[in-house]
Amino acid sequence: MKEALAQANEAVEHGEVPVGCVIIKDGEIIARACNRTERELSATKHAEILAIQQASKLLQSSNLSGCELYVTLEPCPMCAGAIINSKISKVVFGAFDLNYGACGTVTNLFSLPNIHRPECYGGIMEDECSKVLSDFFKKIRNLKE
Repeated sequence: MKEALAQANEAVEHGEVPVGCVIIKDGEIIARACNRTERELSATKHAEILAIQQASKLLQSSNLSGCELYVTLEPCPMCAGAIINSKISKVVFGAFDLNYGACGTVTNLFSLPNIHRPECYGGIMEDECSKVLSDFFKKIRNLKE
């Protein structure tokens, strides 16, 4: 999760909502990304999506079974769907997303019948992950005043 936090901090430097993600296979980080929605003017450029794309290219497969995804914020429905479709084995997230969380907070896409269901753990390094987000939004609010 510390590496995902480093990615979140990189996002801050670029004015992005600070979400960072890493994917691990066999104990090694094989992909890392942060949000790029503002830089690329695309709502689909979430950290999880970008990391899944990197991992798929590296492994030459859209099937990421055996991979673990660590992300600083609970995945949204779009990202949870990508996790399901890529068959990632385990998801670990930091902060709970009270607005869009799709891993149990608002909804739980991983509990739907007849789909891939990754292991999922939330609240890991929650305080650190939440602080990066709250500091970012506090700064944004202060700039608008």
